[in-house]
Formats: sequence, C-alpha cells, structure tokens
Amino acid sequence: MQYFVQLLISGLAIGAIYSLIAMGFAVIYKSTGLVNFAQGEMTMIVAYIAWTVSTTISGNVVIVSLAAILSAIVLGLVIERVVMRPMLGEPIFATVMVTIGLAVILRSSINFIWDAYPHGLDIGMGRDIVRVAGIGVRTGQIAVIITLLLLLAAIWAFFRYSKIGVAMRAVAADDRTALLMGISATRIHALAWAASSAIAGIGGVFFALSYDLSPAMFQLGLKAFPATILGGLDAVLGSGVGGLLIGLTENFAGGYIGSGMKEVAGFAMIIVVLMIRPFGIFGERDIERV
Repeated sequence: MQYFVQLLISGLAIGAIYSLIAMGFAVIYKSTGLVNFAQGEMTMIVAYIAWTVSTTISGNVVIVSLAAILSAIVLGLVIERVVMRPMLGEPIFATVMVTIGLAVILRSSINFIWDAYPHGLDIGMGRDIVRVAGIGVRTGQIAVIITLLLLLAAIWAFFRYSKIGVAMRAVAADDRTALLMGISATRIHALAWAASSAIAGIGGVFFALSYDLSPAMFQLGLKAFPATILGGLDAVLGSGVGGLLIGLTENFAGGYIGSGMKEVAGFAMIIVVLMIRPFGIFGERDIERV
C-alpha cells in the first residue's frame, strides 16, 4: 500500500507539470486554432531564466517567481509579435512549420546562452522532504499540485465569466466574424501567447525545482502534447486533467509492469482513448475536422 501511495503522489506531481504545459498548448489552440510545437522549448527557456536570476541576482522565491512569470509573458509577446503575427492568414501547415523552426532555434539557444550541463534550481524551498501518509514527498511536488488546482479554477472562471475569455473563444471559432463584432484578433492572439507562455513556464520552473534543468527539458513538451490530445485540444481544463492521467499512467506502468513501459504507457492510453473519442475526453466534436 505504501508503494502504491508513493507512485500515486509522484505520478500526480509529474502529471501536474505535464498539465501546466498541456494547458499552454490548449490556450493557444483555443484562441488561435494553432498548435505550437515550440511549447516545450519555451518552457525550458523560462526555467533557465529563473535559474539565472536565482544564481546572479537573488535566490528569493518571490523575486525568482516574478522574474519567471514576467520573462514568460515577454517571451510569449515577442514570439507572437515578431514570428507569428506576420503569419496571420497564411496556411495552417506553413504556420505550424514556423513553430517547429522556432522550437529548433530556441533549443539551440540554450547551448549558446548557457551551457549543456544540468543545473539545480535552488530558491531555498521546494526540495525539502515532508512525510505524507508515511511517504517522503518534496514540498515542490506538493506545491505544483496545489498550483495546478488553483490555475484550473482560475482558468475555468476566466473563460466562463470574463469578456476577454469569451472574446478568445469567439476569435478561435471565427476570427472574421469576431472582427466585425469589434474584437481585435491580434490583441487576443498576443494575450493567448503571453498566457500560454506563463502557464507553461510555471510548469518548467516547478520541474527544475523538483528535479533539475538541462537542455533535455524540451522533451517535456513531447510528454505534455499527448496530454493535450487526450484531454482535447480545444479544452484547456481537459488538458489539465489529461496531464494528470498521463503522469499517473506512466508511474503505475513503470512501477508495476516495468521501467520500460513508463515511456510507452501514456501513448498506449492515448491510442485507446482516441479510438473511442477522436476529439479527446473533453474536446468538442468539431476537433475531428481539424
């Protein structure tokens, strides 16, 4: 039973990180209809910026957190304005290829700006061990689960009750009609990229805090994207749930079946689910036509 609880808690913790990054995918898709294949690299860049701030300016948790969030917002806005806005109106395939090229550039920039060695993010908290049901758990793992739950509630309220949230949904459904209604598509796109970068960046910082950061962190995007597909590309909250399911499935498969199954189990679950619901667990049926 103790082993089960250990797998459960660690699965929820890594799943929460997948969820945050997956929600970043879904925010951009829901607002722009675009899949951003540079999401993992953006997550990695924000984590490296947080590490740089902690080692050169201050390791204070508040300062590092604010620096990470602000840098993520700026990164998202710059990418939207410089790279993505000129692609408005272009074929989806061309735009997706641009995000793939952006991913390669961001991934390569790590070695140019920083280095290829692993680093630990030390902000004086997050790596302490506490006992939960007799199991040693890092405080950072508990914090990322709580953060995910708070963000899920905030995003649900945002899309349901705020004018900007409704405008995002309108632009994604039909940007030309939304423009006729007085909604600025470019402003909504910029906001979506900033929000997506910030949410995913938080996930990257938590990963670096609980584990380590290295140039291989971009692979988090490869793990989180299946979570988005599982929950539904157009379902931000569903992507959050999908990340938890992927994390739990990987952990239980690796713990009870074999370590080699850990990398396969999540994708196997996606295949089964999509055979039944091609638009994802929480996605709308329109996703079948995308």
